[in-house]
Amino acid sequence: MAGGLALLGLPTDRGSSFLRGAAGGPAAIRAALHGGSSNLFAENGVDLGAPGALTDAGDVRLDGTAGEIDAIDAAVDRLLGEGRRVIALGGDHAVTYPVVRAHARHHPGLAILHFDAHPDLYDSYGSDPYSHACPFARIMERGLASRLVQVGIRADTAELRAQARRFGVETVGMDRLGELPGLLPDGPVYVSIDLDALDPAYAPGVSHHEPGGLATRDVLRAIQALRGPVIGGDVVELNPARDLNGATAMVAAKFVRELGGAMLAA
Repeated sequence: MAGGLALLGLPTDRGSSFLRGAAGGPAAIRAALHGGSSNLFAENGVDLGAPGALTDAGDVRLDGTAGEIDAIDAAVDRLLGEGRRVIALGGDHAVTYPVVRAHARHHPGLAILHFDAHPDLYDSYGSDPYSHACPFARIMERGLASRLVQVGIRADTAELRAQARRFGVETVGMDRLGELPGLLPDGPVYVSIDLDALDPAYAPGVSHHEPGGLATRDVLRAIQALRGPVIGGDVVELNPARDLNGATAMVAAKFVRELGGAMLAA
């Protein structure tokens, strides 16, 4: 069905700088989404279980090499060309660069709302310019987004602050959450959710625990307040090996439902 949603799994942690395990994220998110303990309704009333609303496009076959970038881009581009809207399931945050690269061809001038503890703006990290610490540097230097609003940042460095100034990034740290409603981008909007944006109390199943973070409801409230059309998104950095009773996977599935609800409502 043209105009429906497609879930696309990106099972890779090639770009991870600390711990492996995020490659298991897509399977864990799907299990939580369809596990029977909840339903497929978003809070805005959209039923992702309705006929034609949501299909699973499966996983992209990834080989752990730099060729993954083009493979991800091609898979997303194909789905967008079919008239679908894509929610990508990571995988580590390195996947966001090729996913956005594909979206930018179909939605020139898109804005990005990015939830994360880290800005992911390094020019290179560990001699890898395509590390999960670098995707937004690649996105901004290539002019793929007209605006980047980053929310929940609390693990910044001098280099990252300089990069944010270079690219005109709008950073909403934990001390500025009250200002977020006035800073939300208009559409078309792509939403990228790194689960370590949340405080570890809400999302223990991530590789990089960074205390003092967002609550689950902070993210949901922002998604629900977006004024413009949500044209795509990703949920990344779930590490099932570190999760407790599948709690983080359930949070990730909740974000998928709310992203999907926002995308279909538009």
